[in-house]
Amino acid sequence: MATSSSRTFGEWFTAFEREAFRLETLDDYSQSGGVDAYQAFLAGREQPDSYQAAEWLTTVGNATEAGKRVYRVHVLSRPLTDYLRFELSWGYRRNMTAGEEFFILDVTDKANPIPDAPDFWMFDNTAVAVMSYDGAGKYLGSEFAEEDLLAEFRAYRDTALAHAVPFAEWWARHGE
Repeated sequence: MATSSSRTFGEWFTAFEREAFRLETLDDYSQSGGVDAYQAFLAGREQPDSYQAAEWLTTVGNATEAGKRVYRVHVLSRPLTDYLRFELSWGYRRNMTAGEEFFILDVTDKANPIPDAPDFWMFDNTAVAVMSYDGAGKYLGSEFAEEDLLAEFRAYRDTALAHAVPFAEWWARHGE
């Protein structure tokens, strides 16, 4: 995959004009940020102040206040891993306060409709950053997909959304 964007991955979070979409497919991102918060969650402690005031909340808040949409689908199955319990109960609920939208594609009792989809961010339907992680949930980097692959990533997004439910609805049934 070669870069098809003149912007860096980080620049896209302030440069996108309409929407930023994220597909999450892993059960563990525990080495990719918020490690202290994750450890606090596991230990039954309060959320650290640094976690409650994360820069991501400002990024999302600025975007949504400008009328832009930031949303994601997480493909998962139950029972939830410790990390997913943390991400959904602390992270998603925190990020919702800034205007980020979340959807859950629960494949516990059904086939995954997008089994080969990688983790990615899509900006304005025109740029896709494919995310790479190691087996322990550590972020290794991202690479922009070639323009001729955009339709494939749009199909992943559309299929995920068609099979997902809003997070609040899913959490009311399955949350802890």
